[in-house]
Amino acid sequence: MKTAIITGGGTGIGLATGTRLLAEGYRVIAGGLDADDDMTEGIEFIRTDVTSQADLAALMDRTDRIDALVNCAGIIRQSAEWEPEVFRQVMEINVTASLAAANLAKSRLEATGGSVVNIASMWSFFGSAGSPAYASSKGAIVSLTRSLAVAWGKNGVRVNAVAPGWVDTRMGAGAKNDPERGPKITARIPLGRWAEPMEIANVIHFLVSDEASYVHGAVLPIDGGYSIA
Repeated sequence: MKTAIITGGGTGIGLATGTRLLAEGYRVIAGGLDADDDMTEGIEFIRTDVTSQADLAALMDRTDRIDALVNCAGIIRQSAEWEPEVFRQVMEINVTASLAAANLAKSRLEATGGSVVNIASMWSFFGSAGSPAYASSKGAIVSLTRSLAVAWGKNGVRVNAVAPGWVDTRMGAGAKNDPERGPKITARIPLGRWAEPMEIANVIHFLVSDEASYVHGAVLPIDGGYSIA
């Protein structure tokens, strides 16, 4: 049975991705520190601190087979990110943990001809006065994705990323529900609405599927046109 490991798989985009892959017949193993109360039945949730090498190794060792690794774990700390210690924490969770997870999964991905999908962001492409670490981490994810793609392609492992825009998740709830900021954001999105998590999951499913067999080193925007508006 094809097997997917999803960090940050208990909430938001990670949970939606697990739900989609489960429906496609995958065994889904999700790791993270938080899980929604309505966790999809059939997803195996393992409490995992992605900054812990031991926790990540234990997550990977739940299976001998890995066909897809989706690095969804991430945090945002808003203006506190201007403090160096908070900046470091965001970078460690959003970027370093993605590299660590990929390294631990590498041999099993090579054995299956599997793929990695990282989560970039619309903020990968422009700055943020309010969240400098988050924006920096997502820019770094783009470079990490391309570096992994160059290094691992010869071993048959595809590596890509998605760059979501405004998604209706817990992470985006503060902005969406702000009576001033929320309508301004929506007005700038050419499609006129926020994404549902499953709309991001659908693209992730495509990237790990055989239909994307020659997609490698790509960063696909899924932002309703926000980044070009």
